[in-house]
Amino acid sequence: MCVVAFAWNAHPRWRLVLAGNRDEFHARPTAPLARWDDAPSISGGRDLEAGGTWLGVDDAGRCALVTNVRDFRRPQDGASRGLLASDWLRGREPALDHAHVLLPQAAGYRPFNLLLFDRGGCAWVSNLPVRMEAPGDGVHVLSNAALDVPWPKAVALGARLRGWLDAGGDGDFAPLFDALADETRYPDERLPDTGIGLERERWLSAAFIRGEDYGTRASTVVALDREGRGVIVERRWGPMGAAMGETRLRIRSAEA
Repeated sequence: MCVVAFAWNAHPRWRLVLAGNRDEFHARPTAPLARWDDAPSISGGRDLEAGGTWLGVDDAGRCALVTNVRDFRRPQDGASRGLLASDWLRGREPALDHAHVLLPQAAGYRPFNLLLFDRGGCAWVSNLPVRMEAPGDGVHVLSNAALDVPWPKAVALGARLRGWLDAGGDGDFAPLFDALADETRYPDERLPDTGIGLERERWLSAAFIRGEDYGTRASTVVALDREGRGVIVERRWGPMGAAMGETRLRIRSAEA
């Protein structure tokens, strides 16, 4: 995932509403959103190269999401960050407890942002530097920097999510997918400097990245109510933004 907005305890029905894009090389082998054969309580896409996931939910109404931290002036080695999400979903540890336990081990992974959600709380963990936070109620944004850092595409996505909530935030997720499809590029003075050069910063400043070798691979919306029930919807994209299909799965909480 490379741009995410989420609403935590900001809607009368939905405990969590999350909208995000995963950007990745198109050649990286990936399985689409599905229930996992080896863990049927988990629904998510899978990274077939390293074995983890960028975003998944389980039947207890828990959700995990990971992004990279884009600063190529810093080392990019360590264990796969996608395992942070999948390993937590395979267990039963509460989000905030797990975040505290993870902190001493966090430096051993590639630079990451990790979001964990369950009925007891919400946690953000990062390792560049190692830190954690329990985001408060409301709308938050995340890209490839720290939580709520105002990268332009993250700010814009957060505003679109707030607008959707203000309009009632029902089961019509089309406005959120429209926001994830936004290809607006932002003025140079608003762009971060992550060590990749101005031309690539301009290209990656859009929420939706269209490219032959690298770009947005998946756009996903998650909505979970206070009983852990809800839905996860994934739209998939190929080179140059070619549509590759959509999957919608219902989450029926096993603990409701």
